[in-house]
Amino acid sequence: MSAADRADSTDTRPVRTAAVIPAAGRGVRLGPGAPKALRALNGTPMLVHAVRAMAASRAVSLVVVVAPSDGATEVRRLLDAHPLAESVAEKTEVVVVPGGQTRQESVRLGLAVLPDDVTVVLVHDAARPLVPVDVVDAVAGAVRAGAPAVVPALPLADTVKQVEPRPGGEPETVVGTPERARLRAVQTPQGFDRATLVEAHERVELAGEGATDDAGMVERIGRDVVVVPGHEEAFKVTRPLDLVLAEAVLARRRANDGF
Repeated sequence: MSAADRADSTDTRPVRTAAVIPAAGRGVRLGPGAPKALRALNGTPMLVHAVRAMAASRAVSLVVVVAPSDGATEVRRLLDAHPLAESVAEKTEVVVVPGGQTRQESVRLGLAVLPDDVTVVLVHDAARPLVPVDVVDAVAGAVRAGAPAVVPALPLADTVKQVEPRPGGEPETVVGTPERARLRAVQTPQGFDRATLVEAHERVELAGEGATDDAGMVERIGRDVVVVPGHEEAFKVTRPLDLVLAEAVLARRRANDGF
């Protein structure tokens, strides 16, 4: 039984869960070409993989894709060309809305179109296309069980150094070594009580490139954020080598699971 199922068995409140996928970025670290979310993995755009990952959760009944401001029609066409499995499409609606200039603004625009009966919101990076459904279920279940904000995360394998940044590629001086046992590498989807996330977006000012972590915004308004176990396959595809790793994960899934 998943975490979401366990929460449902003890909570009789009407609960509807939606996932918001901000996909308006260009992904410059992957080089020129299509936006990152539209790059193909095994012939299928990363965004499609991400939508399927959210829709696969029994908890999720709505997926909102926030497209580039001038690309909503193209993204809608793309998703229509890669439809959900019939059994999934029967329970999960997918809508596309134009986004803003920053991730923070795009998430806010995604929140604005959610129906009133949505009380749990998952925010997922399109660049994490391979997150297992068990992680999605665990995040949604923890919010349904009463946590205002939930993040999936993994312990760090590497020692982390805090440095004094210097311009021009000059050697940087180490100023501290955080205790690794207390650090976690955070993934998505991040889950929220809707009212908490909306309040964070209303109170945290949009400045510069905006906030890149919704849980961090919730922290800034003084609300608790809890951690559930993440998964190695929920890594973020940011650089060309990540594409190679993602293809390898898909190949293993095809071989082992018939994915």
